[in-house]
Amino acid sequence: MSKMFASDNNSGVHPRIMDALIRANQGHALSYGDDEYTNRAKEIFKGIFGEDTEVFFVYNGTGANVLGISALVNSYNSVICPSTAHITVDECGAPENFCGVKLEVTDHSGGKIGIEHIKGKLHMLGFQHHSQPRAVSITQCTELGEVYTVEETRRICDFAHEHGLLVHMDGARLANAAASLGAGLCEMTRDAGVDVLSFGGTKNGMMFGEAVVFFNTSLCSDFKYVRKQGMQLHSKMRYIAAQFEELLKDDLWLENARNANEMARLLAQKASKIDGVNVDHEVQTNAVFAVLPPKVIEELQKKYFFFIWDEEKSEVRWVTSFDTTREDVESFVRELEAAVSTCNKTLE
Repeated sequence: MSKMFASDNNSGVHPRIMDALIRANQGHALSYGDDEYTNRAKEIFKGIFGEDTEVFFVYNGTGANVLGISALVNSYNSVICPSTAHITVDECGAPENFCGVKLEVTDHSGGKIGIEHIKGKLHMLGFQHHSQPRAVSITQCTELGEVYTVEETRRICDFAHEHGLLVHMDGARLANAAASLGAGLCEMTRDAGVDVLSFGGTKNGMMFGEAVVFFNTSLCSDFKYVRKQGMQLHSKMRYIAAQFEELLKDDLWLENARNANEMARLLAQKASKIDGVNVDHEVQTNAVFAVLPPKVIEELQKKYFFFIWDEEKSEVRWVTSFDTTREDVESFVRELEAAVSTCNKTLE
């Protein structure tokens, strides 16, 4: 099958990580995280983010987001997030169902929110008829592929904390954001004031597995029970931990993210030279958003699967992965050119 440009979830597993899984598959190991692999992986996280960091491995991204947020809120609270946020668009109401909270969506710019967006929701504080804002959730990088600078994140966190709010970061593609910014993982999360992080692995070369990382450890004293109740306590934890151990070793996470970002820039550069194709967002990470005629989309989808992001605008999203090559991009662009040519001849 040709490589797809629909999502980095469609990619396979990095060979080094597959090898790590095979090595972890020798003999027996204690279950539920009491194994040597989990202990080593946690130590690597602590080496990156600080010794007093608490790390909990979970199975998937929705679990990481929902359980991480649940540690910040009560059922009468609300979580402020952009209207594009994965937690409000693509998690089937899981935060509302599991946490019992209201998601208070705001306007945004490229999926990014600022102090002005948060400030507009604070009039509800102290009024018993309204859900009480308790947390802000930001996505790094955003669903539109843009990144918060370290200073932008710091301003949000400082403002939130000044008003008694906590900050959750959805870092499903944190590695791509870090590669784009040239910033360290700790610098752009803990050091900027984030309280809890959903750290993604699946979109960056792992088979499965995410991590909920607490920088404000006063929030996680009971989290092991929350994780179990939330059905995210993986019994054979070594298979998540072994993957993270390999991903974080020798900056493999960064190598993977850099390649995905570079291939997205290449795709945008080549696609934008084709008449009738308009790349309408700056490509900062591994997502390319382009507007092209509906007939071209239809023709191209005969060869490649990808998502129509905004049907009204005829906007599509193409996503590159750790294993996307220049040849993959060039093949895709040739098919895009052919689709445009076919549709132009039909119009003639």
